[in-house]
Order: sequence, then C-alpha cells, then structure tokens
Amino acid sequence: MTVQGTGKRTAKVRILIWGFGAMGGGMADMLLDKPGVEIVGVCDNAPDRVGRSLFDLLGRERGDHPETIVRECIEDALPADGADVALLATDSFTAKAFPKIRLMVERRINVISTAEQMAWPQAAEPELAAEMDRLAKANGVTVLGTGVNPGLIMDLLVVLMTGACRRVDGIRARRVNSLSPFGTAVMEEQGVGLAPDEFRRRAEAGALAGHVGFAESVAMICAGLGWTLDGPVKQTMAPIVSAVRRTTKYATVEPGQVAGCDMNGVGEVGGRPRIFMEHPQQIEPQAEGVETADTIEIAGDPNLALSIRPETPGGIGTIAMCVNMIPHVINAAPGLKTMLDLPVPRAIMGDMRDRIE
Repeated sequence: MTVQGTGKRTAKVRILIWGFGAMGGGMADMLLDKPGVEIVGVCDNAPDRVGRSLFDLLGRERGDHPETIVRECIEDALPADGADVALLATDSFTAKAFPKIRLMVERRINVISTAEQMAWPQAAEPELAAEMDRLAKANGVTVLGTGVNPGLIMDLLVVLMTGACRRVDGIRARRVNSLSPFGTAVMEEQGVGLAPDEFRRRAEAGALAGHVGFAESVAMICAGLGWTLDGPVKQTMAPIVSAVRRTTKYATVEPGQVAGCDMNGVGEVGGRPRIFMEHPQQIEPQAEGVETADTIEIAGDPNLALSIRPETPGGIGTIAMCVNMIPHVINAAPGLKTMLDLPVPRAIMGDMRDRIE
C-alpha cells in the first residue's frame, strides 16, 4: 500500500527491514519510537535471530505494536500487501546489494540501502546504477544509498559548506572515528583482530576492503561542484596496531593485533590533487588516548574550516540517516537518487505521515 498525500493522516508508513544486525536492529529500535510508522517485516539469516520476536531481540515491550517475527527468507518476511519502504542493511558493495534491491523494486517497494557504494553507485558500478535507475522508474519507486560516511560527513556536508564559497581550490576531509558500534561485517572489512603482517598481506591481495566510500564521496563532491576527476581515486591502507586489549560487542583485540585501518585517498582534478580524504578508524580509540573528530577544510575564497568533536557517531548516525530519509524517499520522483538529489536530512520529531506529500 503506497502512502498517499491527502491533506490528512493516512495509514501508517509500512517498513520492511532486511538485515537485523547492528544497523538493522538499531533502525527497528528507532522506528518503534516514531509515530506514524509500522514495522511489517524483518528478514535476517543469523541462526540466533531467525524465528524470534524483534521485541525479544531488542529487549523491548511490544505495547500496541503488531508482533513481528524475524524470518530467514524474504518471501516469508514480506507481507502479502507489501511495504512502503525497505531498509536494506546487509551489504557494503553495490554488486552484492543489487539482487536484493531489484527484488524490492520489482515489488514496487522504495529502498534505502546502507551499502557504502550505494551512496554513489555510478562510481564503482555504472552499469548496475543505470539498471537500478531504469527499474526504479519503470516500477514507480525510489532507491537511495545513505549513511553517515559516505552519505553525510565526508561528502554531503562538504558540498554544503562550499555553498558559502565564491571559489574552491581544494578540499580536505578527515574523519577520526570509532568502529565499536559496528557489526561483524565491518570488523572483517577493516581487518580488526588480524596480525599486522596478515593485514598487509590481505591488503596487497585486495582481500581487505578497509573503508568503502572514498570513490563515492569524491565523486559526489565533484558532481556537486562541477569538477571532473582525472582518473580513479588513489588510495592507501595501513593497519592501526593496538598496544592494549580492546573489546566491543563484536570484536576483541589483543596487544599487537590490528584495531582498525588508516585509509587515505586523493582525487585529482585538472592535473593536480584537489580532494584529500583521511580516515583512520578503529575500535575503542579512547583506549590509547585517540580523540575522535570530523574536520573539513576548504581552500578557496574564502577559506573555511569546520570541526565536530567528538566524531558524529557512526552507528547512531547511520541508523538515523536511513530512518530520517524515509519521507524524502517516498516523496521523491521515481529513480535512483543520491543525497545530492533529495532535501537535506533532518530529524523527524513528529508523526512521519505529516512529512508525506
């Protein structure tokens, strides 16, 4: 059932959650406190979640919410009358997310994906991006990839700040953040828990993703400013080795093991480096006195500097970005969208149905 703007409140916005790990579970927890929405299905294949009530998994009272059981198969999780939006929290890469997105789109369900590459899928998968756009338009729905980074801090916020500039010569975005809120998939991508030599071996073999998103963030910035990249973003990756024991819900690191990944990227425009990305991230950074922060420096007319201390929390922030973009996605014209295409994100403190046009 599609939510229609009629000038008065209609049925609740119906949400399907695909992936019930740290991000998907966090979205469900946030949605339960939002008036005007209803979780109509949850899909996850983790054995310790399948067949259980989402309320039991979240440690919450059901109240007047309908019971929702986590299903292993998406066909069992999706109600016969569908959903308005699917929150997809399962993958980092567009190619892996695409089959799930296609399935939802063909069911005429809008999609919001946490996959980092989906923030600007044209960067890594231009053919899949074109196909998603075609499918979304053919089925009258919208597809969006978003999160804190990419999706906000190192790209959308950068573009926003350049709005106060007469000229931009160069950009440096640096995010020092904690990986602690994230789940197993992110820990594996960052090499958390590996020995340093094993980290380097896997990095050289291309078997470690590290931070996924530099190419997407740089492409978004260039599109926003009208710059054309000279070629692929140049990236480097190095292990952050812990001197102390660190523990999170999803990982334990002993002294001498890798606690995170220090990623750097450079985008060249007009024959010289213009966009610099710096992103050291690790679990429990405070264990060794590392202060988290988000900083943006813009060289131009005028020079601008923005600092957020401590960091914008990656876990809570990603959860909130996805939930808060629900009305914008429903209201948008059909097709594949990016954060440059939709209204600026903002917290939804009232009934979500009031934001539906």
